[in-house]
Amino acid sequence: MPRKAADSRPTSWERRLRRFGYVERPRTSVRDRLVVPFPEPGSRLWRTLGLSPVAAGRLARWSGWGGPLLVALLAGLPRFWRLGSPRDVVFDETYYAKDAWSVLRFGYEGTWPDRKIADPQILADPQVIPLSDTGAFVAHPPMGKWVIAVGEWMFGLNPLGWRFMTAVLGTLSVLMLCRIGRRLFRSTALGCLAGLLLAVDGLHYVMSRTALLDLVVMFFVLAAFGCLLLDRDRARARLAAALPVDADGLAGPDRHTGDRMGTGLRPWRIAAGAFLGLAAASKWNGLYFMAFFVVLTVLWDVGARRVAGARHPYRAVLRKDLGWSVLSLVPVAVVTYLATWTGWFLTDKGYGRHWADDRGGPWSWIPASLRSLWHYEYGVYEFNVGLHTPHKYESNPWSWLVLGRPVLFSYQSPERGEDGCHAASGCSQAILALGTPLLWWSACCALVYLLYRWALRRDWRAGAVLCAVGAGYVPWFLYQDRTIFSFYAVVFVPYLCLAVAMMLGALLGPPSSSEKRRARGAVAAGTLVLLIVWNFIYFFPIYTGLTIPYPSWHIRMWLDTWI
Repeated sequence: MPRKAADSRPTSWERRLRRFGYVERPRTSVRDRLVVPFPEPGSRLWRTLGLSPVAAGRLARWSGWGGPLLVALLAGLPRFWRLGSPRDVVFDETYYAKDAWSVLRFGYEGTWPDRKIADPQILADPQVIPLSDTGAFVAHPPMGKWVIAVGEWMFGLNPLGWRFMTAVLGTLSVLMLCRIGRRLFRSTALGCLAGLLLAVDGLHYVMSRTALLDLVVMFFVLAAFGCLLLDRDRARARLAAALPVDADGLAGPDRHTGDRMGTGLRPWRIAAGAFLGLAAASKWNGLYFMAFFVVLTVLWDVGARRVAGARHPYRAVLRKDLGWSVLSLVPVAVVTYLATWTGWFLTDKGYGRHWADDRGGPWSWIPASLRSLWHYEYGVYEFNVGLHTPHKYESNPWSWLVLGRPVLFSYQSPERGEDGCHAASGCSQAILALGTPLLWWSACCALVYLLYRWALRRDWRAGAVLCAVGAGYVPWFLYQDRTIFSFYAVVFVPYLCLAVAMMLGALLGPPSSSEKRRARGAVAAGTLVLLIVWNFIYFFPIYTGLTIPYPSWHIRMWLDTWI
């Protein structure tokens, strides 16, 4: 016999499902379910600090920006410290630093002599640069090199110049992650915690001080993720504002609003499309984030329609949201991607620039410049998928999360009396692209927790973080035979930090918990954070190439595969 509408008691089946999070009866207005409000400063805060509620509110509003800015400052200081050291070309800087200088001069990548031979000459006298304007075949799009070129335009062709912009983006990404975590978790403390974890991650730190493309991709993808979060809140707020309100002032679900109302212009989604285009224009693995994020935004829209009262949420999204979602992301990203090739389009000497000028065929109605670019890009694709040259530090993606095989960017072994070495056994100067071990191993546990939250508790926050990790990680399993390196994982490091922050937030317990429960959770979470910070400080010498005795370097090689 069906339950009466007036009977609000849950059935036995609902009680059983509630244990696993499948049923959660709304306790507040549907508007609060569509857009969860930021919590007001509670009585504990102003009682502890001796503040009035008004002063506590002002402090909370200030901390929304003050806390992230402070964390970004703490991240920036070590990233810019001795940025020009070592005064050598580190790992693949020999490609990207020179190509950045070339796009700055010609608008495209010119031809260098043997790069390893040219390195000492450039470092000794940057005014004598053996660069030809003949276009060279390169394996990656130009946007990341344009970013590096900004620093070279400011400081010249030297280590400080080609590393400056990656340090800037690395610091800004910490600031962005604090704000993203604050919006995702509705907690300034957890947002700042996620940013702090990113600030003390060794892989992110090393990549912030090296002129490679992967950190540039990470920055643009993180910016796109933040824009999509803003778009989610704005679109759901429009639906919430249109819901009818009952006599008690509570908004209820409405079929007409859920099924038929549009969400209007969505500028933050357009911005996300532009950032995703910039990510793909830096390195092609940014394309996977485009595919994953399109699916993510569609599911977000379906969830919003369902909460708003739509009887057929998927049909409503198909009619009202899907078209604009795709148009706001994919075409905008394509246009942005093509815009980054402007220097190549405007030149006559770029590699393959006039390949299609005198070629006919069924596609001759497409401008020759676009057909030439397509041919060039197809050659780049064949090169990338066919790259099987063995490398000492290549690794399988299965080992990335557990830090199975980090990449040694630089290693010198000065003898006693050289470069500040005072040890009789000799010294080491190493730069190892190694994530902070305790952070990454904690992240493995956090990802399992997020899988539980997403699969059994239907927590959209966990799903969003897992989606971003999957977009940066899973596609590399398609290329296990290709020469790939573990530092590619820097693109999803911010989301590992969000995962750990979410796990630590659960360890702290909800605000309604007893003070004893919260105190125990705070001690456990604080202990883990302090250990992670200590772990970063412990490995700091091998992140920066400092001169340390050889035994001190060797004792930091916790696994044999790190050598």
